[in-house]
Amino acid sequence: MRVLLIVLCLLLPGLVTAADGLFSSPAQRDFLPVEQAFELSVTPLPGDALELHWRIAPGYYLYQNRLRFDGLPSEQIPPLPAGLDHHDEFFGDTQIYRDSLTLTVPAGSARELQLGWQGCADAGLCYSPQSRTLPLPGATAVADDQALAQGLATQALVWSLLGFFGLGLLLAFTPCSLPMLPILAGIVVGNGASPRRALLLASTYVVSMALVYAALGVLAALFGANLQALLQQPWLLASFASLFVALALPMFGFFELQLPAALRDRLANAGSRQTGGNLVGASVLGLLSGLLIGPCMTAPLAAALLFIAQSGNVMQGALVLFTLGLGIGTPLLLLVTLGKRFLPRPGAWMDRVKGLFGFIFLAGALLVARPLLADWLWLGLWGAWLVILASALLHIAGQLQRHSLPCRATGVLLGLWGMLMLLGAAGGADDPWQPLAPYATGTTSAHAASDSALTLTEPAQLDRELAAAKAQGQWVLIDYYADWCVSCKVMDKQVFAKPEVQASLAGVRVLRPDVTRSDANSQALLQRYQVLGPPTLLWIGPDGQERRSGRITGEVNAQQFIERWNNVRERG
Repeated sequence: MRVLLIVLCLLLPGLVTAADGLFSSPAQRDFLPVEQAFELSVTPLPGDALELHWRIAPGYYLYQNRLRFDGLPSEQIPPLPAGLDHHDEFFGDTQIYRDSLTLTVPAGSARELQLGWQGCADAGLCYSPQSRTLPLPGATAVADDQALAQGLATQALVWSLLGFFGLGLLLAFTPCSLPMLPILAGIVVGNGASPRRALLLASTYVVSMALVYAALGVLAALFGANLQALLQQPWLLASFASLFVALALPMFGFFELQLPAALRDRLANAGSRQTGGNLVGASVLGLLSGLLIGPCMTAPLAAALLFIAQSGNVMQGALVLFTLGLGIGTPLLLLVTLGKRFLPRPGAWMDRVKGLFGFIFLAGALLVARPLLADWLWLGLWGAWLVILASALLHIAGQLQRHSLPCRATGVLLGLWGMLMLLGAAGGADDPWQPLAPYATGTTSAHAASDSALTLTEPAQLDRELAAAKAQGQWVLIDYYADWCVSCKVMDKQVFAKPEVQASLAGVRVLRPDVTRSDANSQALLQRYQVLGPPTLLWIGPDGQERRSGRITGEVNAQQFIERWNNVRERG
């Protein structure tokens, strides 16, 4: 009996343990932690690929349909191998992986991967979904125009239209849009239109401008023509500038613009109920504005053209460009319609406003003719414009009974500044904010950077310079330029003339393809790197390949230029 008790004491702990395992619930059993049940290892592979390997513990499995690869474009998602057929209470009939799973993520443009997975144990425990953020090696960064073009290709049309409308709102406040304001204000405010009529006139103007904007973009993408150069021909710019002058002179009372009597009578009868401007005139002026603004190359415009050229989706590209044009015109439309509510009732002040619009039209002529004029001449004309405007303000101040002092003070200040600009132009100045710079000692030439660049007009020259730079292991900056490109000249003064920019370009070979002329050489230079127009800046690495993510399209300031160059150089 004593021996039996000793045997029972020895066997009792084992029997208790066995009974506990037999009658306990699955939740009470010992399961592996999730990181041990599904052990993930990540290994970089040659060519910037990434290997994902799960070691799956015995008695555990991964669901195929619970694998997630958020953040990857479709072409970069790894193909999934066939799994084992399985049925469970959680997801029904599905496929699973046991023992191990290995996937390879190819190189691409994504910067990081949001990886997700979920698995279960045969004993009945299902783990919660797991996730992990993985940085991807060698992620291919993209330039601004490429990023926007990719957005067009992947986003729903409505989001693309909204996005480009917002970009148009921002572009409305750039120098490219300045010639629009005097035209739109002149046809609406200058004609004393009613609020409803003003809205109709302004809407006609903006829609006409947007239609031209879309048409020019589609034609440029489909036919590859350098429409920038075509629309910046001297005779065309001179015609537009002359038109602005012709519109300004009647504002000063030199003459009245009138159609032939017979045509004028017919139009008067047809539009006898219309006041405050003519819809046909608003439409024509909108078309002219579209021709003036269309050549301004910006990242949004380049992105839309790049998308059209790559996808062939002309309809979507046209809609996007049309929406971009509407965005550009919307702030001006609001200014000339809602802004009219703050104007006093009609009276003698309207004659003064009419004269003011005359000056605005002359300013528009100077803006349009900018590519045709030497820098010193353009500065001198602005100085003369300011002096004449100051004289008009002083004359008006003499007629005012109240508030004459602010008008007189403004006239004196503008007159003094205009005379300084005239004096500076006589000395060869080209900066309206520093008109007396040529007379100061120790000043740096604004063209120091452009003088150090090698100007190219033929593709063979570009190829020779690129080959020489590659042989020497040298970085190359390619700066596409044209005489008619106003933004190019602005960047010469405000970017390349800065000492910090020149210092950052030490050891860099700067090449400047000149595409001023619309000929075969200019077309070949543009097509060499699929450039849509100036200003466009490209970085070529020591290996002779472009660093496409660093491409700059449109005007930037010195800080933005240096930051882009530093990023390109760090990535190699």
